[in-house]
Amino acid sequence: MESLLHINSITFPILSLITFMPIVGAGMLMLIRDDQGIRIFSVIVTLFTFIMSIPLYVHFDPDLAGFQFVENKPWVPRFGLTYLMGVDGISLPLILLTTFFGPITVLCSWRYIATRVREFMICILLTQGIMVGVFASLDMVLFYIFFEALLIPMFLLIAIWGGPRRIYAAIKFVLFTLGGSIFLLLAIIGLYMKAGTFAYPAMLGLNLTITWEFWIFLGFLIAFAVKVPMFPVHTWLPAAHVEAPTAGSVILASILLKMGTYGLLRFNLALTPHASVELSPYVLALSVAAILYGGLLSLAQSDIKKLIAYSSVSHMGFVTLGIFVLNLQGTQGGMLQMINHGLTTGGLFLLAGMLYERTHSRHLDVNAGLGRLMPAFAFFLGLFSLSSLAFPGTASFVGEFLCLSGAFSFSNKLGAWVIPGALLAAAYMFRIFLRVIWGSGGKIELAADLNLREWICLSPLALLVIIFGFHPAPLMKIMNPALENLLARLPREGTLSLATLFNEISFSVFN
Repeated sequence: MESLLHINSITFPILSLITFMPIVGAGMLMLIRDDQGIRIFSVIVTLFTFIMSIPLYVHFDPDLAGFQFVENKPWVPRFGLTYLMGVDGISLPLILLTTFFGPITVLCSWRYIATRVREFMICILLTQGIMVGVFASLDMVLFYIFFEALLIPMFLLIAIWGGPRRIYAAIKFVLFTLGGSIFLLLAIIGLYMKAGTFAYPAMLGLNLTITWEFWIFLGFLIAFAVKVPMFPVHTWLPAAHVEAPTAGSVILASILLKMGTYGLLRFNLALTPHASVELSPYVLALSVAAILYGGLLSLAQSDIKKLIAYSSVSHMGFVTLGIFVLNLQGTQGGMLQMINHGLTTGGLFLLAGMLYERTHSRHLDVNAGLGRLMPAFAFFLGLFSLSSLAFPGTASFVGEFLCLSGAFSFSNKLGAWVIPGALLAAAYMFRIFLRVIWGSGGKIELAADLNLREWICLSPLALLVIIFGFHPAPLMKIMNPALENLLARLPREGTLSLATLFNEISFSVFN
C-alpha cells in the first residue's frame, strides 16, 4: 500500500484545505446580513479555493502512477477507518474542474436568485467542498460519506429554487440516487470483509474470486450507473435539469455526473478487473443505447434545457463506452470527455439560464431569431454547440475521436453502431443554433446582449474549449500513467465464459 502513496513537495494538507474551505465558508455566511455581502463573500471563497487548487497541478508529478499529496491520519482504527486522501491522474483533473466551476456557479446566480440568497449560497459552497471530497477520498467510508452528503444540498437547490415541478424533480433525484447508493454500501462492506480495512490502496491488493468480483462489480455498477446516468436509469436527469436553477444545472452537468464515471474507473475497473472484462460487452450495449436514445430524444425537444439534458445522456454514453472498451485510446477519450462535457454542457446551461432571464421562456420558437439582437450570445452559443457536436478544433473532438478509435479497436461492429450517435449530435445542436440565432417567428422584445458578469462566466469556458481542442497534451500527460496502470490490472482476455460465470454464481447462491 505504501508504494502507491506519495507526499510530493507540498507538505501541508492542501486537499483538506480545498475540501473544507468552502464548507467552513458556508458556515460563515450565517454571520453576514445583507444579500450583496453574501454574494461577494461566496465569490471570494470559491475563487480562493480554485487558486489554492492550482498548486496541485503545478507540483503534480506526471511520471508517478500512484497517489500524490497524500494525507493519512488515524480516524477509527478499531474499525479500520483512516482519514486517507490523495489524488492521481484520474482524480486531479476532476478536482480542478470542480474548483474551476465554483466562482462561475456563484456569478451566474447573481441576479437569478433573489430570495433566500444566504441559504442558496450555503448550498453552493457545500456542494463545492463535498464534490472535492468525493474525488480526493481514498478511504471507502469517507468516500461514501461525501458521496451521500451531496444529496442534501442538491435536493435543496432543486426543491427550493427550482421550477414549477421542482418537488417532483427533487424527490425523483433523491429516490434514484439513494436507491443506487444502497448497492454502493453493500459493495463497500463486501470489500471490507475481504480486506479487513476500508483503505482503497490496500483493497487494490485483493485477489477476489470471480463470484465475489461479480457481486461487487454489480453493486458498484448500479450505484454509479444512476449517477452517470446510464440508460435505462437516466429518467431522473431531464426532470432535475429542467427544474433546477441555472447553477444547479451547471453543477449537475459539469461535476455531479462525473462522479458516476469516476466511480466506474476507480472502483469497477480497478477492484474487479476480471468481472469488468467479462461483463464489458453488456455495459457497452447500454452505452450504445444511451448514445442513440439520448440523441433521438434531444432531436425531438423544443425546450432548450430539456434538449441539453438529453444530450448529456448521449454524451455520457460516449464516456462509458470509452471506459469499457478497455483499451488506452478509449479510456483516454473517456477521461477527456468527462472534462470536455463539463466545460461544453456547463456553458450551454449557462447560456440557457441567461436566455431565460431575458425572455422568461426556454422554448425554441419563443426565442427564435435572437442572433440579430445578441451577437455576443450568438458567438458563445455557436462555439459551445460546435464543441458539443465534436467539431474539429474544439475540446470534444479529441475525446470523442479517441472514444470512437477505442470502440473500433474493440470491435468494428461496435464502432459502426456508435457513428449514428455522432450524426445525431450534429443534427440536434445545429437545430438549436439555427433556430435560436437565425430563426423567425420569435415572440421576443429587444433583448440586451451579454453584460460584463456574463462575459466573465462564459469566457474562461470558451477559452478552455479552444485550448483543449488544439492542445489536450497537458491533460493527457497527467492522466496517462494512472490509466496505463489501471489497464495493466486487467486480464488480457476473459478467463472464463459468461455461462461458466453464471454457473459459479448460481452455485454460490443456492448451495
